[in-house]
Amino acid sequence: MSATVSGPAEASTPIAAPSAEAELEFRSVGHAFGAVEVLDGLDLSLARGETVAIVGPSGCGKTTLLELAAGLSEPLAGRVSVEGCESVDGRLKRCAYMPQRDLLLPWLTAIDNAALSPRLQGLSRERAREAAAPLFERLGLGGFERFRPAELSGGMRQRVAFARTLLTGKPLLLLDEPLAALDAITRADLQEWLIEALEAEPRTVLLVTHDVEEALYVADRVLVLSQRPARVVLEEASPAGRRQGRAETITDSRFVATRERALLALAGERGPR
Repeated sequence: MSATVSGPAEASTPIAAPSAEAELEFRSVGHAFGAVEVLDGLDLSLARGETVAIVGPSGCGKTTLLELAAGLSEPLAGRVSVEGCESVDGRLKRCAYMPQRDLLLPWLTAIDNAALSPRLQGLSRERAREAAAPLFERLGLGGFERFRPAELSGGMRQRVAFARTLLTGKPLLLLDEPLAALDAITRADLQEWLIEALEAEPRTVLLVTHDVEEALYVADRVLVLSQRPARVVLEEASPAGRRQGRAETITDSRFVATRERALLALAGERGPR
């Protein structure tokens, strides 16, 4: 089932989610913080192996969606399930949450930061490092295993944080603006790297970003949320052929047209300036 599209923006025809078994489902989810209503009857479904990006105005509830999916909060209305499991513990066991800040432990080396999950699962330090080593090579971190976080660039720290997320072994990745703190050049490079990483280590991904171009380039589907209480006002499939390379993709006429539709919907939700 695809996300429900409603609201003042002119929405395109909803894109049906793939028919594979759903990994994550929100059904008529409502949530509030005191008197502040954040989500309003939200429906959302992610198929197994799908990457879906969420964009929307600041404060509209994007991070709340991730917290609900991860079992860090319970919805006040409706239901949230991961692999069919609705319990808090069940969702926690199936989700890996990567916040915007990398949150690397400064006293640990890069590889020991990445290998935290295997260590917590009972592996020895050496066995955990062995588990992390192939991923370090794949993510371009080879040779930096013994560096401390303060010795790494912002982009490398994000790669270490992503390696740590993958090494949890969880089927659903929840990424909260993972590239937001980076400069434009590093961010563009890591968008390509993220696509390659997800192709090498396939997972289901719910990505929150404030960058429409990034959302369309990295994800299979993009949902634009309204001002709170959030609902989906536009759903777009990412243009075909986006894996041909970033420079070629973002200048393709189909990509440009899709980006403009998403930006118009987002601008409408932000209101006049």
